[in-house]
Amino acid sequence: MSESEGAVISELGALGDAQGSAQAGSRSVRAEGERAPNARDAVRALRPSQIREVANAGFGVPDVLPFWFGESDQVTPQFIRDAASRALADGATFYTHNLGIAPLREALAGYVGKLHGATRPAEIAVTSAGVNALMLATQLIAGAGDRVVAVTPLWPNLVEIPKILGATVETVALTYGVNGWTLDLDRLLAALTPGTRMLMINSPNNPTGWVMTREQQQAVLDRCRQLGIWLVADEVYERLYYGDDAAVAPSFLDLATRDERVIAVNSFSKAWLMTGWRLGWIVAPERLMEDLGKLVEYNTSCAPSFVQMAGIAAVTDGEQFTQSLVADLRASRDYLVTALQQIPGIDVRAPAGSMYLFFRLPGANRSLELCKALVRESALGLAPGSAFGPEGEGFVRWCYACDTARLDAGVARLRAFMEAHPAE
Repeated sequence: MSESEGAVISELGALGDAQGSAQAGSRSVRAEGERAPNARDAVRALRPSQIREVANAGFGVPDVLPFWFGESDQVTPQFIRDAASRALADGATFYTHNLGIAPLREALAGYVGKLHGATRPAEIAVTSAGVNALMLATQLIAGAGDRVVAVTPLWPNLVEIPKILGATVETVALTYGVNGWTLDLDRLLAALTPGTRMLMINSPNNPTGWVMTREQQQAVLDRCRQLGIWLVADEVYERLYYGDDAAVAPSFLDLATRDERVIAVNSFSKAWLMTGWRLGWIVAPERLMEDLGKLVEYNTSCAPSFVQMAGIAAVTDGEQFTQSLVADLRASRDYLVTALQQIPGIDVRAPAGSMYLFFRLPGANRSLELCKALVRESALGLAPGSAFGPEGEGFVRWCYACDTARLDAGVARLRAFMEAHPAE
């Protein structure tokens, strides 16, 4: 074991000891009759999903066009479904290793290696979905009293997960202007103080489509190295990238060695249209895997074996499909941007990544109420900007992972709604 590895393992152990001591100390000085904070308080304080709130309002609405969730209108490719069917027929219905079956970890190591440099199966953990990977990574690193920084607007799960564990979250907002969404790098670097435990970054970003540049990633990585901050990179949309001829968005894995304080989270949901399968993975230092395996055991035990077999098919045989999917998404993005720009009052720009347009809409200063009205009156399902934090208020999100006929129908409904509700 290297000196740096020993220091990090000691740090993880000391964190648990410190949290236990702090909790014991707080009990010793608590006034008689005062109720201690508990996990239920943290859960009660969570923000409910406003995306789900709008979707629930739309269930049962005839002919609703649901652009609220982040998924395609296409089913998972046949070759992936066939792999799962064969695995089921062969009896792949038993528990597996906490960190995933060896063939999938090997396949993922090869896949990640082609995109981001040498990666070993021992640095890969298979998870039950990308969001499960985010929870596991946060449980591994952060706890009660820790300070976490996140770049927003952001899928709400990333901001709320640390709060479940008792951490505090400080946000650094992207800004919107003539060039779309951009990052104030100096502001982010200033937020990364010696007291920061973890930084969470999602790029390409949900909901904005913003993509962090290689230069920005290097500056942030250098700062995290300097202060010993853990960096959790949500790279679920890395293949849905339109910025240049590259097959993948810039990644922290391109810059960091595999034994640094960098944890990359990914999912099968987007690049292979496997949202309902609930399969993801983590790339992390090997020294963390034993503890990560324990956390998997106490969360889900393991991902389903037949689903993991489908994952092998996706990463080994799915490159042509993914490239075709990205080409279709680029075309849908451009088509929808052009169509929306023809509607007076809409402010929209083409993002460099993801599968969403996050655009200004008159009346969206109360975006949750607006999106409910769109469902109720126009059977049009969009996600409210406020679902992604206060920085998203004034915007709505539209998932464009569908055919142009569906997009046309949605644009027509939005135009009619806006004509019926002219901005004051």
